Amino acid sequence: MAVKDLSVALQQRREQQLYRQRQVVESPQSPAMVVDGRKVLTFCSNDYLGLADHPDLIAAFKRGADQYGVGSGSAHLVNGHSRAHHELEEALADFTGRPRALLFSTGYMANLGAVTALMGRGDAIFEDRLNHASLLDAGLLSGARFKRYPHGDCAALAKMLGDSGQAERMVVSDGVFSMDGAIAPVTELATTAKLHDASLMIDDAHGFGVLGEHGGGVAEQYGLDMAQLPILMGTLGKAFGTAGAFIAGSEALIETLIQFARSYIYTTAQPPAIAVATLASLQIVVTENWRREKLKGLITRFRQGAQELGLDLMPSETPIQPILLGSAERALAVSESLWQQGILLTAIRPPTVPAEGSRLRVTLSARHSEADVDQLLSVLERSVVSG
Repeated sequence: MAVKDLSVALQQRREQQLYRQRQVVESPQSPAMVVDGRKVLTFCSNDYLGLADHPDLIAAFKRGADQYGVGSGSAHLVNGHSRAHHELEEALADFTGRPRALLFSTGYMANLGAVTALMGRGDAIFEDRLNHASLLDAGLLSGARFKRYPHGDCAALAKMLGDSGQAERMVVSDGVFSMDGAIAPVTELATTAKLHDASLMIDDAHGFGVLGEHGGGVAEQYGLDMAQLPILMGTLGKAFGTAGAFIAGSEALIETLIQFARSYIYTTAQPPAIAVATLASLQIVVTENWRREKLKGLITRFRQGAQELGLDLMPSETPIQPILLGSAERALAVSESLWQQGILLTAIRPPTVPAEGSRLRVTLSARHSEADVDQLLSVLERSVVSG
C-alpha cells in the first residue's frame, strides 16, 4: 500500500463497514467494566477463568515489582533473564509434562519464533485454513513451501502430506479456533503427522487453563504426550490472566529456539513481575477446578437459551460461543444495539472471519453469573430476534 493512498484505503474500509475503532477501558478486566466512560456488562474478554484481577495475582505482581523493579532491562540472552522467568519456565514445563519450556513476550512472537526457527527453504508447512493470523504469517515468513488444508480435514491433510516431496514437514494447527470455538481434531492430527513423518505444532492459546482436568489444554484432554505433540504453544494472557506465551517441548527443541528464534533473541524480556504473577496464576489454574466446572455450566446455559431463541449459534463446547449474523453491517448494528442496552459485545468482521461470516463472538468467564448470562440472552432476544 503506497503512503499516498492511505486515506483512500481507510475510506474504503469505512464504506465496507470494516473500519475498526478502539474503546478505552477504565477498570480491571471483569464482567462489569467501565468502557468509554460507561458501566457495561462485557462478553468479549479472553479472561476465561476470571483471573486477570484476582487479588493473589495482584499481590504477586506487587511483590515481583518490589523485588525486580518494573522493566527487565534487556533480552533474555543479555541480562534480562531473571530468576522469576526461570522458575516460571520450569513450572510450565512441569505443568505440560515436557522437559523444557521457553517464555516469549507474546503469542504472536512465540509462533513466529518457533516456526521460522524450525522451518525454512526446502521444507514444507501444512496449516489449517482457519489458523490464527500469527501462525499463517509464521508459515509465510519461514520461506518454506506453505500449504493450507481445509478446516479440520485430516483426510485432505493426509493426501497433501503424501503428495509432498519435502524431507522436513510440519503440521500446524490451533488447538481451539479463536473465532469459532471449535476444538481441532488433535488426536487425528497427531496420527496423520506421525504416519507421514511430519512434526506437529499446536497453538493452544484458547485451550490452556480451560480444557483438561487441571487446565492443561488439548494435550491433557486428549492425552497427547511429547512424542505425539512435540511442539506445544500456550499463551498466558487469556485463561491465565497475565501476559506472554511459551513453547514447551524437548531439551533439543528449546535449545534450538534459544539459538535461532529471532523473536526470542532480539527482544526485551517481559517484566519479571509478570512471571511472578503468572506463577501465582498457575497454582490457581491447577487447583481450582471449580472455575472450569462453572464455565461448563454457563456454556450449557447460554447454548440452551440461544437455541431456544433460534440464534444461529456455531457448534462449540468452549467459552467461545459465536453467533453468526452474516453481513458486517448487521453485526455492527446488533453490537451497537447491545451497547445501547449496557452490554459490550464487539462485532467480528472480515478479514478476521470469512466474507459474510461476520458474527458476535460471545466469550464466557468463570466470573460471570447465571444472571449475567440470562441478561445477555434477554438483550439478544430484543436485538437479534425481535429487532
